[in-house]
Amino acid sequence: MIAIEIRRASLALGGRWILYDVSLDVPQHSIVAIVGASGCGKSTILNLISGLVRADRGEVRVNGKPVVGLQPRKVGYMFARDALLPWRTVLENVELGLEFQGIRNRSAAARRYVEMVGLSNASDKYRSGLSQGMRQRAALARTLAPEPEILLMDEPFSALDAQTRLSLSSSFLDLWSAHRYTVVWVTHDLAEAVALADRVFAVGDVPGRVVAEHQVPFQRPRDILDLHGKSEFQGLVRGLWNDIGQPSRRS
Repeated sequence: MIAIEIRRASLALGGRWILYDVSLDVPQHSIVAIVGASGCGKSTILNLISGLVRADRGEVRVNGKPVVGLQPRKVGYMFARDALLPWRTVLENVELGLEFQGIRNRSAAARRYVEMVGLSNASDKYRSGLSQGMRQRAALARTLAPEPEILLMDEPFSALDAQTRLSLSSSFLDLWSAHRYTVVWVTHDLAEAVALADRVFAVGDVPGRVVAEHQVPFQRPRDILDLHGKSEFQGLVRGLWNDIGQPSRRS
């Protein structure tokens, strides 16, 4: 079953095409990655799916329904920066989405997700007392606490050092295996895309357009460190590098 459909979507800004004729599908319970150079429109694709912006041409559907503005559906959106509220503790930040939903007994639910991301011992800390990796873990818990069906991930680990990034990527795969979210993961890290995703879409230069699609052949569950040493893994990464180096052309 297809959870997200984008059909020939184009978006202009200031008289200039930002995205042009973008089409892609995201099957339910899968992880799809979108890669490309900075400024090619990767984040704009997430904004189309979320309803934050609307395409000038084409169509975007979520669970079979056209996206027209922000919809009351179970979609979680996580950004590159944690955006934790500095006057709230970790637990109180994780409660935020539940608070917006009007859930009364939110502390127990939030605490479960704090534990899930490995922050039980830091639940009473404020943002200033957390490392960058801990902040991103808290942001991930906050995104997951309202129990979304779809996760839009906009370079969520890009600000982290390589070791922390690998650790959080492995933790995320464990969470995905347990809950089977439908995920659209935007990243400029080609190795991260191949390690996490079932399919990877490469977006060319502005105007952003899908120039290639790759099926990732590795079975799940995956050991990310083990994958990095495989020649097939490195071959896919090189292929993506070649893809995004090719200019997209309107035809």
